[in-house]
Order: sequence, then structure tokens, then C-alpha cells
Amino acid sequence: MIALIAQYGLLLVFLNVLAAQAGVPVPAVPTLVVAGALAAGGRLSLAGIVAAALAASLIGDLAWYLAGRRYGAGVMRTLCRISLSPDSCVKQSELHFQRWRGQVLLVAKFVPGLSMLAPPLVGAMGLSPRSFMLLDGVGALLWAGVAIALGYVFAGEVDRVLDAIAGAGTVAVEAVTALLVAYVAVKWWRRKRLLRSLRMARIGVEELAGAIAAGRAPVVIDVRSALARQLDGRLIPDALLAEVDGVVQVVDAIPFDRELVVYCNCPNEVSAAYAAQALMAHGYRHVRPLLGGLDAWDAAGYTVHRLAAAVVAGAGQEVDDSAPTVA
Repeated sequence: MIALIAQYGLLLVFLNVLAAQAGVPVPAVPTLVVAGALAAGGRLSLAGIVAAALAASLIGDLAWYLAGRRYGAGVMRTLCRISLSPDSCVKQSELHFQRWRGQVLLVAKFVPGLSMLAPPLVGAMGLSPRSFMLLDGVGALLWAGVAIALGYVFAGEVDRVLDAIAGAGTVAVEAVTALLVAYVAVKWWRRKRLLRSLRMARIGVEELAGAIAAGRAPVVIDVRSALARQLDGRLIPDALLAEVDGVVQVVDAIPFDRELVVYCNCPNEVSAAYAAQALMAHGYRHVRPLLGGLDAWDAAGYTVHRLAAAVVAGAGQEVDDSAPTVA
């Protein structure tokens, strides 16, 4: 690695950071640490390394930010579907945003899984381009600066570690490859185990629409977070608003023998399945998540309402029937 970075220098730093910020599963921190060690030995420019890392990070993040401004919540759902942990991906990014707002960009690169999601999220939430560039630039500078500084300060130790890896030859490469394969396998197994634990009968959008048309409408509950509703104001008509943690309180006055349909727009209907489990544990006997969630309902051409701004952040409220509908 030292030979490569010493030979190609700032270009390799730039391309590595750009690829990492674009979503390619290649770590950038080791390259920055080694580059910092080379700067300590006078083989690379310290200012050049920082500038290359900052420029690459801003370019990659800006592309995701613009995608978020244009396509909204759909960008996060797409990213989470292709991630190793798609079931908690959007939820975790929303929790961080609710806590930090735009300042999430200052810490995003230090939080696994949040680095790529934060730029489209703040873009979808309407953070101004000027604020984005300032906050993201400071965050990128902190992240790259820490990695480069570690390499610079511990240059001798970095050299010894890399010499040991080089001396190990193919054994080191095989060990790193085995660790990577094991990591992916564990994440995949955990995902499968989660989906098995949440496996339950779903209701299709056609069945739900038929029940509504026949006057046998179940109680429909939207369990998306307040931030998710702010990003995507669509709603199935007459749905109650609740979040997963508070869904039992929202339906407290509903008899246990009523049929309940729970929906979200998250990968694998995971939030809806969690809410359904909580409701069944509370005593409700007829609870089903909506297969495909809100996206499937809308894609099938059924009526959706648009949430008014006054109730976007509300929970446990029923949508006003006078709200405009979209076919």
C-alpha cells in the first residue's frame, strides 16, 4: 500500500475517497492513515492530502445531496435496499437527523452506515446548498483530518505494521479476505434471522381495497416516523397515525376483535411487522402488515391523501376526510 500511495500520491487519495463517498464498499481511512505517514516522511504534501480528500468527499456528498433534493425519501429507500442492513438503515438515519438536524453532517462520517445516507437525507429535508457545503465541508475536514493526523503522528508504527503485512505475503491477503467474507456472512445471517422472526401473514393491496369498497374496512394504521411522513406526505385514506413505539396507545380504544392493517414504506415492511407484533402481544387477534406498504398501494392506483402540514408531525390522529386526494 505504501508503494502505491507513494507512486500515485494525491490521485489515489482522491479516487479512493471519492469511491467510498459514492457508495463503493472500499475503505478510505486506511489510505488516509498511510498518506499521513508518508507526509510525515516528506514523501507527500500534507496540505495536498487534505485538499484531495476534502474535494473528493464534497463531490461525492454533493451528488447524493442533489439526488435527495430531487427524489426525496426514495433515494434513502433505494440505498437501504442495497445495504447489508436495509431493515434499520432508514430508521437509524432518521433518528440521527431528528437529534442533530443539519449538524448531522458534522458527525456522519464517523458513524457506520450514516455517511452515505446523511447527504440525501438533509437534501430531502430542504437544507440550503450553502449550509450543506459549510456543514459537510467541516465534517469532511474533521473526518479526513483525524485519519491523516493518526498516520502523521504514528508514522513509525504504521510503517512497521505495513512491513509486517507485506512480509506475510499471501497469508495476510487471505486473512483479510476471510474476515471480509465472514463479516458479510454474519450480516446476511442476521438479516435472514430477523425476517424469519417477523414472518407473518400479509394482506395484499387488492384485498384491502376490496374490503374498503365492500364496507368492511379494517382499521388502517400508518406506523412511519414523523420525519418519514414529512419526507413523504402520502397517506392511505382514514389511516391512523402512529409510530412503532406508540402504536398500542394509539389504538387503545379499539376493540380487540377489530381487524387491523399496519403499513410503512420501509424495506420488507419491517416497521409494520414490529408494530403488528406489539399489537398482537397486547391482545389484538387480527393484525396484518400491508404487503409492499404504501408504495405498493400507490403503485396499484388506489386513492391516497396528502397530509396537511399541521398533522405531519402528529401521531394518533386521523386524517381529515376533506384532504385532497390523488388518484
